[in-house]
Amino acid sequence: MSKTITLSSPPSTAEVYSKAVTAMLPVIGKPARIRADATLPDRRYRLENIRTNPDRLLAYTRATGQQFGPALPITYPFVLQFPLAMKIMTDGDFPFGAVGSVHLENSITRLRPIGIDEPLTIENHAENLREHRKGMLVDMVSEISVGTELVTRQVATFLKQQRTGLSDEPRGPAPRDQAPPPPDAVLAVDLAKIRKYAAASGDRNPIHMGDLTAKAFGFPKAIAHGMWSAAAAVANVEAQLPGAVTYTVRWGKPILLPAKVNVYTHRVDGTESAAGEANIYGAGSFDISILNRRKGYPHLTATTRTH
Repeated sequence: MSKTITLSSPPSTAEVYSKAVTAMLPVIGKPARIRADATLPDRRYRLENIRTNPDRLLAYTRATGQQFGPALPITYPFVLQFPLAMKIMTDGDFPFGAVGSVHLENSITRLRPIGIDEPLTIENHAENLREHRKGMLVDMVSEISVGTELVTRQVATFLKQQRTGLSDEPRGPAPRDQAPPPPDAVLAVDLAKIRKYAAASGDRNPIHMGDLTAKAFGFPKAIAHGMWSAAAAVANVEAQLPGAVTYTVRWGKPILLPAKVNVYTHRVDGTESAAGEANIYGAGSFDISILNRRKGYPHLTATTRTH
């Protein structure tokens, strides 16, 4: 049975990023490659009576374009659980480092809106370490409750890039670049906005903070946070979402800063499928994407779904 550790306060950004950088160092850091049969630490971290800081939330909504109001934006639980996720990934017995891993997918299931003034309990654990064609995947699971009532469950999937037993599996043809159709909206982002998001969210990964630090990790320039794009993409439809909804995101190529990208939003509730069948999705279901303005490849594909 896993051990639950209740922390007295969230781990500080300085603490977790110091440990994350140490994990990258030769000899004393974590190994560059992890075994397919590696195991995850069997523990959970828990925080109780967490209160939302209104000033920090306001800064977050200004950076993402979401609405500041009496309920938290659907993506804000990621910010609340982020210190615990980093705590798990920077523990010495976690098999790979936090810095350099890729946030590949994210799913947030909201059972009801969370009031800005509600005291929250947050519990995180890691599970499902598995092989992928590009490396090793792990799921970081967070559960957010008000008292004994579960209000949000989130699963963040991270990739540690390396060769695995699946690396030589055949791949389908790569999609051809082509000019995208006219967008529903154009989203502009630069380093200043991303630094504001980093300050509000607590995610100061060096790949987002400047060109020089991003180049140290193989990027030509600083890149936008994936969860910034997830928040900005859903902002225009968030007011139309019901209380109970699942928001699932998968990221493609990163957004190099500065950039303008195309946003597409397609309502799928109350419509018919291509075969003329009734759609099973409830009100507030959308397909959302962010595409490169010139070549049309995806930076993000996402769905909101109600049933």
